[in-house]
Amino acid sequence: MSAIPFPIPTVHVTEFADYLQHWRMDLRTMPLEELIGRADTPDHVAVFCVDLLNGFCHEGQLQSDRVRSIIDPIVSLFERCYVQGVRHFVLPQDEHPVDAAEFSDYPVHCVRGTSEAQTVPELLRLPFSDLFTVIPKRSISSSVCTGLDAWLAAHPHVTHRVVVGNCTDLCTYQLAMHLKLTANVRNAMDPVVVPADCVATYDVPVEQARQLGIPAHPGDFFHAVFLYHMHLNGVQVVDRLD
Repeated sequence: MSAIPFPIPTVHVTEFADYLQHWRMDLRTMPLEELIGRADTPDHVAVFCVDLLNGFCHEGQLQSDRVRSIIDPIVSLFERCYVQGVRHFVLPQDEHPVDAAEFSDYPVHCVRGTSEAQTVPELLRLPFSDLFTVIPKRSISSSVCTGLDAWLAAHPHVTHRVVVGNCTDLCTYQLAMHLKLTANVRNAMDPVVVPADCVATYDVPVEQARQLGIPAHPGDFFHAVFLYHMHLNGVQVVDRLD
């Protein structure tokens, strides 16, 4: 039998898994008032919610119970932010053409003009949904060939960014990292905050993946690892914003 080309040090993995579990359990709860207080005024705060769409929550090939479970916490966060004066709500969202190149990597989802590509009704029912700024995107990146950077340039006073949505290891990670890296490039100490209760990712167990001939995607593992990786890069990961 040939040697494994990339041997996995089982002891180190087990040790890190234990460390990661304790890190996740020890995440603090940040009072929303604290975040807004650090920003000086609510006008300096924006909530970025990526891909909370029907096609990931309620219908289609990529709908997920795990993603659907973050709708209520996100709606609650939006409501509490609004009550405390926040008025910037930015929603980068998939809006794919029918022949999207991404469909060679992922199943067809969130095609432009379909119900899958619409914001979940739970968010749209909020009485201030007219404040939402929807930024269409055609990949897992909220910034590549989108209007996100133009929005950021037009709102330089927004210095404190909260990132929520789907998926922890894909679009949410890409968005949080873009906001943090662009702040670093500008030499700005603009915090990016990710509340763990308002992000999620899907799950494909190993056995199911083998049966279907698709890549495995252990949801709990990737959720924890990518939260931690954001933390490693200076994103403020908290348990929740209360």
